[in-house]
Amino acid sequence: MFELPSLPYEFAALEPHIDARTMEIHHGKHHQAYVNNLNNAVKGNAGEGKSLEELMANVSKHSMAVRNNGGGHWNHSLFWQLMSPAGGGNPEGKLLADITAAFGSVESFKEQFNTAATTRFGSGWAWLVVHDGKLVVTSTPNQDNPLMDIADVKGTPILGLDVWEHAYYLHYQNRRPDYINAWWNVVNWKKVAELYTAAH
Repeated sequence: MFELPSLPYEFAALEPHIDARTMEIHHGKHHQAYVNNLNNAVKGNAGEGKSLEELMANVSKHSMAVRNNGGGHWNHSLFWQLMSPAGGGNPEGKLLADITAAFGSVESFKEQFNTAATTRFGSGWAWLVVHDGKLVVTSTPNQDNPLMDIADVKGTPILGLDVWEHAYYLHYQNRRPDYINAWWNVVNWKKVAELYTAAH
């Protein structure tokens, strides 16, 4: 049975950038629903007993309920770790050097990432992935992610931003760009660097 992971900080820890009420509902209601629905979706079929990563890698062979809720569970489990009250600033070390080499500068990378997040129509995610050893910015609709065999750009996600309205609407209403800009203040670059090292 899949389970809801604990948040690594208090609901209010990311304020003023992400408010406590949004975090409480996002984690306790939305993510919990993905977990519950995923457990129901794999019961008694080929998905039962598979890891999340196995489900993502072969998601085209499973039901839409597995795709949506499995993606929702995997994406959010990563998302919580990618934020920290001590976050913000810029990456360091090898990650900084490789982002600069790939995009020209951290500022250029953030602009490209912001564009992917802002222009994703409807609900979805923006991602920084390791694709064939290279850093690439991409986005996916709904709860899809770049681990899925149906993704347009496949790769290992090391940074992801939820741009579903439930991630920001209570505080930012329809101002998605304001939410995206505020989110950079809580990005946990230490975790991103760990994921980047593991992806090699």
